[in-house]
Amino acid sequence: MADITHRSIETNNVNLHIAEAGEGPLVVLCHGFPESWYSWRHQIPVLADAGFHVVAPDQRGYGDSDAPEDIAAYSILHLTGDIVGLVHALGEEQAVVVGHDWGSPVAWALAQMRPDMFRAVVSLSVPFMGRGPWPPIAGMRQAFGDRFFYQIYFQTPGVAEHELQHDIGMTMRKMLYGASGAIERSGGSFGIEGAPPASSYMLERMPDPGDDLPPWLNAEDIDAYVQSFTKSGFRGGLNWYRNIDHNWVLTGPFQGKKIEQPALFVAGDRDVVPFNPDAEQRMREAVPELRDVVVLPGIGHWTQQEAPEAVNEALLRFLASL
Repeated sequence: MADITHRSIETNNVNLHIAEAGEGPLVVLCHGFPESWYSWRHQIPVLADAGFHVVAPDQRGYGDSDAPEDIAAYSILHLTGDIVGLVHALGEEQAVVVGHDWGSPVAWALAQMRPDMFRAVVSLSVPFMGRGPWPPIAGMRQAFGDRFFYQIYFQTPGVAEHELQHDIGMTMRKMLYGASGAIERSGGSFGIEGAPPASSYMLERMPDPGDDLPPWLNAEDIDAYVQSFTKSGFRGGLNWYRNIDHNWVLTGPFQGKKIEQPALFVAGDRDVVPFNPDAEQRMREAVPELRDVVVLPGIGHWTQQEAPEAVNEALLRFLASL
């Protein structure tokens, strides 16, 4: 197995910590919330051994990367600019971009905005639906009213930070377990019906597995995330959510623009993000070169961590087809 090395790269006026391995065509792996480069630990050496230069950054606000104070410094233009700058800093002109969770909107936006640079795109968990007709958070507030929804809860600076940072080990256990395939669900869990009052906290209803972790997760993994978020805190990652409506405004010029590169989508059938035949059809209309949709049985939101072998197989098959 290829060894993973670490260094810092200056890009777009921030320093990003990257994990990397291998030589060959560039593949950039963009993590989600609350994660880090470490979420790709099962993919980096496998893709490197298959002949790729694999780079997984801690994106801005995470881990050993810079975390600007200004909320506005986490817009989609900043996030995509970081990856564009990273590719250039690595001396490359093109890359395949892979995203999971929040990394998926970054990957989709990179493919949409810079098709000259990103020759193919892979998304795990979050399908591409295009730009909606109204600001998303504003729509969520109207839909949920006096009921709790985590993305609305994240909007007020300081509130979620206080809760999530109180006991980082418990936070990571609850979030990684609670959104995993260990919890039986189908079709997503973003429903308004049954949601608690808006005054609720996020973690209070989540079970804590303690030492009884699912097979894909162990104490060493939890410790790695605890170390990462002890250093960075959660504010940077939460600021991504605080730009959702701003991102809607910024992406107005790309309204209706399809993603024309080869694409792959992988998700679990127990993911908390809704995905159904209607969503797949909408995605296929917006991404005409979508080559495959892989739905993994019994897998939840942490796709590449819960099902590393299946995800690696899908990635290698897709990369070989390019």
